[in-house]
Amino acid sequence: MTTGTEDYYRARAAEYDLVYDKPERQDDLRSMRDWLRPLLAGRRVLEVAAGTGYWTAVYADAAAAVVATDVNAQTLAVARGRRHWPTTVSFSCADAFDLAGVPGDFDAIIAGFFWSHVRLGDLGRFLTGVSERLAGGGIAVFMDNRYVAGSNYPLARTDSGGNTYQRRTLSDGSIWEVLKNFPSPAQVRAACAPIARTVTVTELDYYWTAVCELGPGAR
Repeated sequence: MTTGTEDYYRARAAEYDLVYDKPERQDDLRSMRDWLRPLLAGRRVLEVAAGTGYWTAVYADAAAAVVATDVNAQTLAVARGRRHWPTTVSFSCADAFDLAGVPGDFDAIIAGFFWSHVRLGDLGRFLTGVSERLAGGGIAVFMDNRYVAGSNYPLARTDSGGNTYQRRTLSDGSIWEVLKNFPSPAQVRAACAPIARTVTVTELDYYWTAVCELGPGAR
């Protein structure tokens, strides 16, 4: 199963991290990095749609173990070469909609900037897969963009299912239509409610985060 953005991110792998250089977003990014490290400290983490490993590098040294996954081998190649990784970190190609196929025992799942690329009609299936993988208890962490005019690409259209799309241009001049949804905090809480004991959503200026406690061992 795909989100329709896989080809775009495969083509964008070498320039993906440029999005983190936007000057207006630096305070938010600093806050998110400082928040994420202790949140995942000591945890056995399955990262979904890890991409180039930008966020993996933020928390990996504090986590007990990390399996960072992505559907694209090209972005994982960038991630592997990002830095010298601890022996507790591994990378694997995997389908975000088939997390049962990833070997390991986890008490945390993180999906950074993936939620927005999931069609609204497929979101329940994705979140159910997350909850099933953490059936023994743990936390699911989500991070994504808020829509801020002038900082985000404009929305180009909305489809019949309520999904929104942007037109983006890569450095090679190629133009892509990319699925990009911007949920409200209420929509995030409503989507997570069927799988989580508690849901905490936080809005920053340019991003939002959510932490869901799942299963009998959630803490």
